[in-house]
Amino acid sequence: MTEAATARRSRITPEREAELYGAVLDLLREVGYDALTMDAVAARTRSSKATLYRQWGGKPELVAKAIRHNKPGSISDIDTGTLRGDLHALTAREDDCTMQQNAALMRGLFMAVHGNPDLLAAFKELLVEPEMEEFHCVVQRAVDRGEVRADCPALDYVVHMVVGAFATRTLIDDQPPTQAFLTSYIDAVVLPALGAPTD
Repeated sequence: MTEAATARRSRITPEREAELYGAVLDLLREVGYDALTMDAVAARTRSSKATLYRQWGGKPELVAKAIRHNKPGSISDIDTGTLRGDLHALTAREDDCTMQQNAALMRGLFMAVHGNPDLLAAFKELLVEPEMEEFHCVVQRAVDRGEVRADCPALDYVVHMVVGAFATRTLIDDQPPTQAFLTSYIDAVVLPALGAPTD
């Protein structure tokens, strides 16, 4: 058998990959990152541990890719014609129930990241940097349209503002993030900071 044929045979189908990522997220919600093992993922998905390591290298990469896969499409694909419309559309991609589940999952992972440099590196490479780049495209379009000044000092902090609101909603208000909360936050805080239209 040729090397190419072997590679084709060992490649995981998109359906199987989605199934594996779903199982990883379920396990993360059940036991947390530290207690999640490749053995548990292999057992839950009826796959071999060797296959998991061959495809993903290890737990940090598998977890980061599972979370990335769970995201509803590319941020940079959203283009409503206004920054406000784009930010509201980003918020509307997940319903309140999904947002609440993801917020709880991310809180647990934020704690794990602090004690695990490999997880931090995987998160930066596979989640943070790609999403920052996509988000930059959305904001740059607003600059190009003239909605936001190119020298606006708040441009460097848009992601911090949005992620901060999502991450601290439970901590400060003891309530989960919701679409209503995030859209009102965008209108009251993010857009005014950027000098962008709020209607």
